[in-house]
Amino acid sequence: MKIIIKKNKIWFFSLFTIFLIISTLTIFILPDRYFNDTKTIVFDKYKEIGWIGSYPFVIMFYNITKLKYLPFFLIALIQFPITSYILYRIGVPKNFHIFNAKNLVIFVAFFLLGIYMSMPTKEFITFLLFSSIPFILQSKITNRKKIIFSLILIAAFSFFRAYYLLIPIFAIGMYLVTFIHFEKKTIATVFYGLIIAIFLSFSHGIMKGEFLSKLTRQDYAEEHTNTVNTIILSPIPQDTWYGEAFGIIYGYVSVNIPIGQAISHLLSPQVLAFAIWELLLYYILIARFSRCLNNKKENYLELWILLILFSYFMVQGIFEPDLGTSIRHKIGFLPIIYFAIYYEHFNRKT
Repeated sequence: MKIIIKKNKIWFFSLFTIFLIISTLTIFILPDRYFNDTKTIVFDKYKEIGWIGSYPFVIMFYNITKLKYLPFFLIALIQFPITSYILYRIGVPKNFHIFNAKNLVIFVAFFLLGIYMSMPTKEFITFLLFSSIPFILQSKITNRKKIIFSLILIAAFSFFRAYYLLIPIFAIGMYLVTFIHFEKKTIATVFYGLIIAIFLSFSHGIMKGEFLSKLTRQDYAEEHTNTVNTIILSPIPQDTWYGEAFGIIYGYVSVNIPIGQAISHLLSPQVLAFAIWELLLYYILIARFSRCLNNKKENYLELWILLILFSYFMVQGIFEPDLGTSIRHKIGFLPIIYFAIYYEHFNRKT
């Protein structure tokens, strides 16, 4: 019996093999500062171990599984194959072996996945959590139930990072905005999503005495402005309502459309490459979002996938302190990004 292996799967396994080798060598290549988070996780420097919160939970996970005691190259040999297998189970598009814009975005993301899975990391847990969403969306239940279950599950993930609770709120808010007639519906939907984010931050400021973005990003950015290369620091202080509003929009643009970062780091190949990757990813997704908005009924499920993604991008606009961190966090969200980019393939499959 002749066994035929398709080109797309050969390319997937080829990339997996190459990036697995790179993943095992990461510990010997990357500078020490890339392992700051890992040191906190492995040594529990601040005695945070527990079940609620990203650091406490991930410290508990690596403590229970004993993975923290393994050499990093062995951790890479465990974590990268697991995450790659999950992507494989979600599906490999028929044209995965062809070089085009969306495949290039995923090839780079696959490479970054190998880098970040080479050590104890919060992104491994994030990846495992959000990998459940594509499988729900490919299930046989009705589209309405798929969306409801996905939003509830994402809200439940707030035990790990509290701001995940904002994703369903932003997604539902933007979905309601799509029913209002605007000449430029894509821009309007994203804009009013940011308005929702701004008002939520204002509400937090009224109740807690400090705006969300200032509390979680601006204060950190001011403290580390001279030590982090791609820090996101609003040029307007965020201790006023208009400063906070500007800061959230500035943060959204900085982590998702980082043209400013690209221009200011023209002589830094790594930062420039990351910025180009972010721009290409955003362009592909916003183009799909625009198409879905033009025919919501026919593209109902794909529209909701993109609403979830853009809601996450808005959350990043509030909380992410620098471009490097925002990219690392996006890799934790890769199962949904992967599913959104190749939605046509998965839609045909189901």
